Amino acid sequence: METIVGIDLGTTNSEISILEDGKPKVIDVEGDPIMPSCVGIDKTGKLIVGRTAKNQIISDPESTVLSIKRKMGEHVRVRLCNKEFSPEEISSFILLELKKHAEKYLGKKVEKAVITVPAYFDDRQRKATRDAGLLAGLDVVRIINEPTAASLAYDAGHPENHKLLVYDLGGGTFDVSLVVVENGVVEVKASHGDTKLGGDDFDQLFINHVIQDFKSRHGVDLNEDLRSRRRLLVSAEKAKRELSDHPFARMREEFMYKDLHLDIEISRTNYEEMIQPLLQKTLNCIQMC
Repeated sequence: METIVGIDLGTTNSEISILEDGKPKVIDVEGDPIMPSCVGIDKTGKLIVGRTAKNQIISDPESTVLSIKRKMGEHVRVRLCNKEFSPEEISSFILLELKKHAEKYLGKKVEKAVITVPAYFDDRQRKATRDAGLLAGLDVVRIINEPTAASLAYDAGHPENHKLLVYDLGGGTFDVSLVVVENGVVEVKASHGDTKLGGDDFDQLFINHVIQDFKSRHGVDLNEDLRSRRRLLVSAEKAKRELSDHPFARMREEFMYKDLHLDIEISRTNYEEMIQPLLQKTLNCIQMC
């Protein structure tokens, strides 16, 4: 039987899976079921993808690219070290890395794939995703909307008919879909979303708050230094996750700028107030749907 892999090409993380003995199997990449959607060039000029690339976002931010999914379908060039690439090319490097690990697991070549995209991706963005697959040597046999894929996965363990509201807030995009499942057939009744709304924006609000606090204390704008911004991103992501389980989170970074240290505490209540406008955007999409 011909092997067709399933790929979630995400803004923050990506993953690849196969159907094994009738059940979906996510293939690990370096011991992890998900791989950071991060591409970089190391000190030797070698292209690096995934966890290795993400590990250098602080030490070498000019040679590392994050969140490329947000630029898919745009006529832009992305600078990586002293080279320029299209968003499709950067995405193809991510797909190639996933493909490589799938081939290693299966012991044979992988040539066909199904790739999921946000329901609110337009034709230009979908074509860009398909082009990225072609650049990675993959025949993209189908593009499936992410909410539809989620509904199919959910329905696998729920044989009864039902209606679903799929709320999909990813790293860079937001989708909401109203789905009806009847006799194993998934029908999307309505969709709405925002391809420029996701976890990146929640992180940026956190970062902006810290930058303003640091500027008021020290008179220095950390936004003007790329390395400082990348350090803030890593620290803000960590603090955001900590607020899921704790009422307070503290960000401490020594020598954030020259001899100045960063030390700030934020409460979950303050963070929830901060992100309220973004949450309201998702609620507006739900009402439209």
